[in-house]
Amino acid sequence: MKLGLPTDWKPDKQADQPVYLQIVAYIKEKIASGDWPVYRSLPPQRAMAEAWGINRSTLITALDELKAEGLIESVVGSGTVVSNNTWSLLSSGEPPDWPSYVRLGEHPSNTETVQDINRFESDPAIIRLGTGELSPRLLPYRETEDILAALRGKLSNLGYSEPKGWLPLREAVSAYLKTRGIEASPGQILVVSGALQALQLVSQGILRQGSGILLERPSYLYSLSVFQSARMRLLGVSMDEQGIRPEALARQKQLREAALLYTIPSFHNPTGILMSAERRRQVMAICERERLPILEDDAYGELWLDEPGPPPLKALDQKGLVLYAGSLSKTLSPGLRIGWIVGPEPVIERLADVKMQTDYGASALSQIAAKEWLEHDRYLRHLAMIRASLRERRAIACQALERWFFDLAEWQVPQGGFYIWLRLKRATSARSLFSRALAKGILLNPGYIYDHTDARHLRISYSYAAEEELEEALFVLSQLLRDSL
Repeated sequence: MKLGLPTDWKPDKQADQPVYLQIVAYIKEKIASGDWPVYRSLPPQRAMAEAWGINRSTLITALDELKAEGLIESVVGSGTVVSNNTWSLLSSGEPPDWPSYVRLGEHPSNTETVQDINRFESDPAIIRLGTGELSPRLLPYRETEDILAALRGKLSNLGYSEPKGWLPLREAVSAYLKTRGIEASPGQILVVSGALQALQLVSQGILRQGSGILLERPSYLYSLSVFQSARMRLLGVSMDEQGIRPEALARQKQLREAALLYTIPSFHNPTGILMSAERRRQVMAICERERLPILEDDAYGELWLDEPGPPPLKALDQKGLVLYAGSLSKTLSPGLRIGWIVGPEPVIERLADVKMQTDYGASALSQIAAKEWLEHDRYLRHLAMIRASLRERRAIACQALERWFFDLAEWQVPQGGFYIWLRLKRATSARSLFSRALAKGILLNPGYIYDHTDARHLRISYSYAAEEELEEALFVLSQLLRDSL
């Protein structure tokens, strides 16, 4: 069946573009729009030439161009037919050079090892020996289902929440923080999508590009680009068994013109160190004297296993010096994507404004679920269950280490959190060990992703892998290390 002869268009013979190219563009548009479907015959050449007032030679040149591009073809008995309407053939010019766009992007890429970790964490056949999250076996599926089921007929908030987050949730967070020794009104609380977003908002909202950020070395932040993407300078401060060293902190502040201290005082990531009460007082005194703001990441603070740790730095804060970041990702569910940042109200107002420009607020359903968890004693009961399970897992990991690593490594038994900071007695190629372990189905978090000069440490997590997999993976890892001696 032949296509109808177009009568609403003619090429402009006075235009700069040659007539045959105008015809090519017109027919392409007809094919792309579906007006001229695939397998339909074009009108006769004579009729098109007469209707458009052109020579047949000009029309043939245009049709030859379309044939060369694979859009039309000559078929015996049917004349010229539309043969393809593929977008790639219809697009004009060369496609954009996307690799060059990727190379020129402002946000720095993860290191190769971190990209490998992110890629293989989704493989169910891999034993994740370094993953810093709760095992799927420990996530509260049934309780969360019960919470959501109880909301039937009661949902009243499925739109965007106000800039600081849903008020009932902020009220619940305010009440919960009192159990941590922190007095904060709902107006001093911003709901965020996990503690990582709190870091991003701080870097974008209240710090200047090029600012120096003091932090423990090693640190979780060295494995991320959250501050580096805003062109911040990460300035490492050494640690001992009680946490960040106060004399080193004071010296670095004076020498490096730092704008902020970022710290994980409770069950530090990756070392597992719990900053002592005396050390916390010393850190607060230095920061007060130097007028150095603190960003306290307390994601692991409630995961004590033997006895409660010292109060957060924020609980000691009498001068509005501390921005406090908390989260449900480590204690309840990473999938909820709910956390909070606490600080002076003008700072929270600023960060809320930046957040609204970024994502227009956290998930309404997640905020409702989080509020229901925090408002009742179910969260405290859940924490007790998680602590009991983590104690068992820590015991399994430490017993396996004592059995197979007694001559290979040194470690301290952590008082809480997820991590054992394993120090190898002999240097080895950390990247080679990572690759060899991966070939055996074991995913490691080597120390050099937390400090690029570190070739002696591994972050061992007892929180994620199944108990039987944890023992298996540690045994295989010990054999890999012995093979390299």
